[in-house]
Formats: sequence, structure tokens, C-alpha cells
Amino acid sequence: MRFFLTLSFCILMSSLIAQDGPANNEREFEEQYQERITKDRLYGTYIPKNLDDALNQLDKLISPDAKVKIKALPEDSVCMYLHAKLGRWMILNWGFYQGSRLSHYLRSAGVSYPDDMADLLILAFHKRLNDQPVVTRDLIVLIKERRQKILEKELSKKEIIHQEVHKREKGQ
Repeated sequence: MRFFLTLSFCILMSSLIAQDGPANNEREFEEQYQERITKDRLYGTYIPKNLDDALNQLDKLISPDAKVKIKALPEDSVCMYLHAKLGRWMILNWGFYQGSRLSHYLRSAGVSYPDDMADLLILAFHKRLNDQPVVTRDLIVLIKERRQKILEKELSKKEIIHQEVHKREKGQ
């Protein structure tokens, strides 16, 4: 009897792990993604539904002493100081890589890189702590411009192997 209970437990656990494991193909990833974006909790962690909810959660999760330190940071470097700790925490716990309702909300708003999602939330939280208006559209534009500069910098370092020029005749 004990053997069957152990076997049943192992089968149950392996099926749970298989359901929650990484996707084997694009279709599986999409199925998992569609399921994850509907959940308000992933692995026992509450997932905010939008920017305001995320800022409220950060307000609850971060200690008053830490808020004072965050508030004192200059806006142009707050992401640099907080990304490695707070940003990483948000990326992992709020499911930015595999998808969550918050990452889906941010992706729908035009922010697609998990690091950019975290930086947007850090900037918005910093603004809220400093009693500045949090204008989502402006933050998204700022994040997109930063991402574009990063991509252009990376492209400028690459060597062109071959370049072709095609001349178009008039009338084409």
C-alpha cells in the first residue's frame, strides 16, 4: 500500500512539474503564456494587474527606510542603482520572462523587454515617491528611446560582411 501511495505521489508531482516546466515549442509556450496572463498569483506571489497596482504593491513591499533611500536617488540613475536587486526581483517574481498579467499589460503598452519593464516600474515608483506625476505614456517613450539607443550602439559595433546596392530604373 505504501508503495502505491509513493508511486501516486511521484506521478502527481511529475505531472505538475511537466505542466509548469519550460515549453518545448512555440505552441506550448503560447498555451502557457495565455494561461499565465489570466492568473492573479504565480507560485504564491501576487501579480499586479497594471501600473497603479504594481506601484501599490511596491509601496507595501518596500520598507519605509528603503523608500527614503530610493526617494533620494537622482532620477537619471535610479534604474542603475535598483535594477540589479529590485528590478531582478520584479522580473523573476512577477513573471516577466514567461508571461504574467503584469508583463502582458506592459507588453500591450509597448514595453517588450523584461529589463525595460522593470526599469519602467522603478522610474514610476521613484516618481511617485517624489510626488511627481506618473505619466505612463511619457515613461514608455523614455524606455523605448533608451532601448533604441542600446540597439543602435550594438549595431554600430558590428562589422558589415557584404553590402549590395541595387539601382532602380525610373518608372519602377
